Amino acid sequence: MGIGPVPASRKALARAGIGVGDLSVVEINEAFASQAVACLRALEIPEDIVNPDGGAIALGHPLGASGARITAKAAQQLMRGGGRFALATQCIG
Repeated sequence: MGIGPVPASRKALARAGIGVGDLSVVEINEAFASQAVACLRALEIPEDIVNPDGGAIALGHPLGASGARITAKAAQQLMRGGGRFALATQCIG
């Protein structure tokens, strides 16, 4: 939990050579709403591109498959919306 996605996301974006402004979709695995809000504020990600179909709080945590659900959902959102880049994050814990 916590803000582990912040440094990991910054590192991933830097490695990909893109910035937050290049993202069409962000799927963040929120353990708690406050955790997700803290990460989004720290990364300065606009709320309108985050978890468009609802995140784990709305959809649930598939035990042992959260990463697969988040990644597949991000890919689905890109295909549906015609976006180019997505960020899929996990919490720590």
